[in-house]
Amino acid sequence: MFAQFSRKHEFEADAYAVSKTDGKDLQSALLKLYKDNASTLTPDPIFVKFYYSHPPASERLGRMTPTL
Repeated sequence: MFAQFSRKHEFEADAYAVSKTDGKDLQSALLKLYKDNASTLTPDPIFVKFYYSHPPASERLGRMTPTL
């Protein structure tokens, strides 16, 4: 349950950042973080639902793209 709220807040933070800055910079930073940490861009959705406190990069980037 906590992970779900945390992911929701992360999406809200991303939306705010994109509304105030160039979303391309945020996209680039997210990709660099995931690459530097050797994280997968497409983790198992069920595992994400229960254990991830942050949404996967693919979901975060997917939500940003329409607002650019």
